[in-house]
Amino acid sequence: MADDRDLCFRIEDYEFELPPELIAQSPAPRREHSRLLVLDRNRNTIEHSRFDRIVNFFNRGDLLVVNDTRVVRARLIGRKESGGRVELLVLDPFKTEEAAQGEGYRCLVKASKGIKSGISIHFEDGTRAEVLEAMGEGMAAVRFQGGQSGKPDPQSLDCQLFDILDRIGQVPLPPYIERKPGACAVDDLSCYQTQFARKPGAVAAPTAGLHFSADLLEALEAAEVEIAALTLHVGYGTFAPIRCGDIRDHRMHSEYFELSADTAKAVTRAKREGRRVFAVGTTVVRTLEWVKASTGKVTAISGFCNHYIYPGYRFEVVDRMVTNFHLPGSSLILLVSAFAGRRKILDAYAEAVRRKYRFFSYGDAMLIL
Repeated sequence: MADDRDLCFRIEDYEFELPPELIAQSPAPRREHSRLLVLDRNRNTIEHSRFDRIVNFFNRGDLLVVNDTRVVRARLIGRKESGGRVELLVLDPFKTEEAAQGEGYRCLVKASKGIKSGISIHFEDGTRAEVLEAMGEGMAAVRFQGGQSGKPDPQSLDCQLFDILDRIGQVPLPPYIERKPGACAVDDLSCYQTQFARKPGAVAAPTAGLHFSADLLEALEAAEVEIAALTLHVGYGTFAPIRCGDIRDHRMHSEYFELSADTAKAVTRAKREGRRVFAVGTTVVRTLEWVKASTGKVTAISGFCNHYIYPGYRFEVVDRMVTNFHLPGSSLILLVSAFAGRRKILDAYAEAVRRKYRFFSYGDAMLIL
């Protein structure tokens, strides 16, 4: 378990050396064949395995909670009326169209000469975007025109913006993947999507879930592991570095979440019966812990989560965690350090570097027991 004697609040205490060649640029040929580092907090041991053998670390009746958000093609390339190239990344694609008509969608904007309120951006299929407000720091509120909404389909993109993104958008790969979407032998639209993906709205994948295959899920169910889902639409802020020297001064970005009554009951029942709750990824950890901290119990609720977890935090819901290897000095490495202890995490990361594990979104995985 995390040790209070290991508390450090300087961001430099969460940095580590990572050779650039260990940053995965594409996924493993078979997602369940990625490597798995198993860190046992109680025994202070590290074991090396493969992800499809993770079922061996579960007990009958354990609860596995996953994130069923779906990544949308939130990256758009267009041109200003002057001809200048503009790149937009839609940050809140889950927003209702009614709200967007008045406020617009928040977008990260890349343009050679910046962007001003009132200008129009044109896209290859005739879609047009109007900049409602230039918000500074590369942000703008944008309203889109030109969608071709059809009959809503709960399994697909079903509003005007989603129609536009599905038609002309690109997969918003993380900034450390230094290639264009599709510029390798994989289909990023399917590979950068988990087996659980159901509800569109994320601009980044909940990457711990990328390692699960249909066959592996069948094996877990055969082992009588219960599986439940929640939704947290992962935002671009997940890649944002912490820029303050003291980690306690950092302010976490907000992301929209939904916790259903069925999942809330499953978690509550597991905790009451003494069964272990496994969280697939930091998004699941933050959502479950946020709901418990905010309401006093795990209950059905939706809203925005900005739960910031760093060393010293006391976990009330999550017992075990499946996660990827995270960026140095990020809020994600702070969360796993809070869960396992800073020294144990840094030692495990050093071992992963020595053994040439693959890091970040398309990389290998860690199971923290």
